[in-house]
Amino acid sequence: MRFIVHDTVTAMAELLRQPLERRPDGLRELLAPIRSAIPMPGDIVGIHHQGGGFRVDADDPRYLDALERLAAADVLGQVERELTRASAALGHLEQAESLQVMFVMGNPDDEHLMKVTGGYYGMGGAPGWLYVLAWPDEDVIGRIAHCAVHEFHHNVRYTNVEWDPATVTVGEHVVGEGLAEAFVRELSGPEAMGPWSAMVTGKEFDLAHERIMADFDLEGMWHTPAYVLGDSVMRRLGQEPRGIADMAGYAVGLRLVDAHLAATGMTVARSTGIPAAQLVPR
Repeated sequence: MRFIVHDTVTAMAELLRQPLERRPDGLRELLAPIRSAIPMPGDIVGIHHQGGGFRVDADDPRYLDALERLAAADVLGQVERELTRASAALGHLEQAESLQVMFVMGNPDDEHLMKVTGGYYGMGGAPGWLYVLAWPDEDVIGRIAHCAVHEFHHNVRYTNVEWDPATVTVGEHVVGEGLAEAFVRELSGPEAMGPWSAMVTGKEFDLAHERIMADFDLEGMWHTPAYVLGDSVMRRLGQEPRGIADMAGYAVGLRLVDAHLAATGMTVARSTGIPAAQLVPR
């Protein structure tokens, strides 16, 4: 697979050196390629801000410093190298010929980004595209490439396992997140994993596990994020919370995947093409 990693670090630095009134149009231009591939209602500037992206309506001296850190660490190079390793590890599965990758800097004052998602997240479900957003503080900058691998795993899995928005189940979404984190661990070690699968423990985990397993076969993509991302995200999106702790689906998904790995002796890479209904005994 060929990875096309857009040089957004340079582009964002150029954007932030423009007069404030020109920055929204600069952001629209920056995001135009992914916007054309993933239709979204509304102005992309508002969508970007709501999603925790850096602000284009206010000056912030931290932004250019952060971009300098990203450039010095060659984070985009790290992303390409880690994705190449991941593609090789999943070489037995069908993959697209190419994948475009877009990294966008986050907003360190966005409480949801920093406290709920751990400072970074990604999206890998759009055909031909992979998107990662992060505020590159000391704890996050070294994990951005691993987040890209997590999202790439989704891309490969759902090239080989059906994801129909009308029929995808809660179980498939939860297990998909668990597999993606387990794959990062298998490829690069536990220190490369995101914080999401360790955020929920104890009684909150037990309650989330119970509710996810009870609704494991519930169909429809409009249902599944509530079980993966938890109540804060649902409230943020104006949707119905299900009484599930934030990001609990990652912890439950990883627990289910680890049980499968222990029972079968399979690797995560070899398990990637197995639908959740077959991977989790019911």
